[in-house]
Amino acid sequence: MRRSDREIKEFEEIVAVMEKCDVCRIALNGDGYPYIVPLNFGMCVKDGQIELYFHGAQEGTKYDLIEKDPRASFEMDCGHRLVTEADRGNCTMEYQSVIGQGHMEVLSDEEKYDALCILMKHYHQEDFAFNKAVMPHTKVFKLVVEKVTGKARRKRRTNG
Repeated sequence: MRRSDREIKEFEEIVAVMEKCDVCRIALNGDGYPYIVPLNFGMCVKDGQIELYFHGAQEGTKYDLIEKDPRASFEMDCGHRLVTEADRGNCTMEYQSVIGQGHMEVLSDEEKYDALCILMKHYHQEDFAFNKAVMPHTKVFKLVVEKVTGKARRKRRTNG
């Protein structure tokens, strides 16, 4: 990381940033180009291991690519705020972001329900009783995170 002063070094703080995000972009190895797709996600952390859960239709390009090569990168960001200094003619953007790498796994039918509950919990603080009739028409997959880094740009506040 070029700007080590912006690096988020604590694992718990990286996880806290991830919990604030509402979209995760995954990048898969495509046919000569990266294939990037924004997805809603859920997250589970067990013994220092992050797993990201996703869902979608039963077929599509991402599944074809995962089958060929399960390696993936991901990115998520939040906390965007434009900061202007009109008197100096400057502006910058505050943000928090996380990037990482891992491998994708398509879940079995038996694993779907728990994974969808994790996904729903990310967007609803209370338990959300989703329609289980959609499960046979839904593919659920996860990214087992192997490497993760965090970065934040926070404008220093001045008094006055």
